[in-house]
Amino acid sequence: MELTRERKFILLASTLASFLTPFMGSAMNLALPGIARDFKLSAVTLGWTVTAYLLTTAVLLVPFGKLADLLGRRKVFVAGISLFLAGTLFCGLAFSGLWLIVFRALQGIGGAMIFSTSIALLASNFPPENRGQVLGINVAATYTGLSLGPVVGGLLVHYTGWRSVFFFSLLPGMLALYLVTRAYRPETAGSGDGFSGFDFKGSLIYGAALVSFMLGFSRLPAGYGFALAASGIILMVLFFNFESRQLRPVLETSLFRRNRTFAFSNLAALINYSSTFSVGYLMSLYLQYIHGFSPRTAGLVLVAQPVVQALFSPAAGKASDRIEPRILASAGMGLTALGLVALAFIRPETSLLWVILSLVFLGGGFGLFSSPNTNAVMGSVESKSYGVASAALATMRMLGQMFSLGMTMMIMSVVMGNVPIVPGTYPAFMQSLRLTLAVFAGLNFLGIFASLARKKSA
Repeated sequence: MELTRERKFILLASTLASFLTPFMGSAMNLALPGIARDFKLSAVTLGWTVTAYLLTTAVLLVPFGKLADLLGRRKVFVAGISLFLAGTLFCGLAFSGLWLIVFRALQGIGGAMIFSTSIALLASNFPPENRGQVLGINVAATYTGLSLGPVVGGLLVHYTGWRSVFFFSLLPGMLALYLVTRAYRPETAGSGDGFSGFDFKGSLIYGAALVSFMLGFSRLPAGYGFALAASGIILMVLFFNFESRQLRPVLETSLFRRNRTFAFSNLAALINYSSTFSVGYLMSLYLQYIHGFSPRTAGLVLVAQPVVQALFSPAAGKASDRIEPRILASAGMGLTALGLVALAFIRPETSLLWVILSLVFLGGGFGLFSSPNTNAVMGSVESKSYGVASAALATMRMLGQMFSLGMTMMIMSVVMGNVPIVPGTYPAFMQSLRLTLAVFAGLNFLGIFASLARKKSA
């Protein structure tokens, strides 16, 4: 693969950005008990420190993906890193749980700009025969962030408190911003239409649909939760109908209707993230509350999963340039399902070896799935749609994460109630943890068939 100066800069900038956001998220998992203690938050309210970021990102991914195609991907990319850094700084300075949630939403705006452009920048600057390889490197950076997050986050929380997690995250972010602004050549991407070609009405309907559905889903089984979720579904149907009649839609719905590979690859991503994202959140609470581990020790245990993911991803991405991506991705989902089944049987007395081996299965499965699946999505569309395709795939990831956390919060709410996790509620917490992981295992098993259903490459 020939790496020109420009391609090196693009790969480095995208890789650094892909490292930053998962590092922040995985490191924050170790800070959650400290945040709950300082701000006196219940388990459900604590979940909103994660949900606020995910929901904001999910709502804005597709609109920012379209704007990146109109205004230029580099502009949106740079703005995203800048906003993410601002939100990170304010999170570290937050003086209440409410303000922390608000600043996490600001991080989510920046995250949406980053996620909707980073993959598109790579896909538009590297040839198809090397796309899987560079996407594998990019995904490996994501998992490196996930790997270092628990370790560094655990050390920071243990020695200097949870706020230091946010302050430390500013360092790689500022380096990424410096390289992005100094290394790129002048912007050439973008259709030149500017905001005049942007579908504001469609974006509002889309945002309202996602917010309504996800807020409702997180409030199930309450009656108003069902009403909100149903409203979100109705709005999403209206959105797809509205977009099919637009000359310049914010989301090209025809990609889902007519492109089998694109549709089922995105569905597989949605299912896989829905069944895996909350594992880190749950296991962090399990190790710190049930086993009594410090954040530092819990982080060292949790690192097993992302380390294996980082090791598998580059090889899986490169292999997907030669082997059917659907075969590799489906095998990855199978390994993930095995890991989830193993975790669904844990008890307070379960050995650490069992937990670590289960996390290794999860890491190997996800590493084998992610790069080939991303390659399949980006390879199924024309270059003019890279921004929207990248945003759609990122949306599936964020929606999956929202579903995962939403299901976790719903099960906790039903089994535990809206109460803090204290010794008296440990049995109920363990019951909700096992039930959640069992549901995830079943969902991931069904996802294997969605992955296999995509069209074979020509």
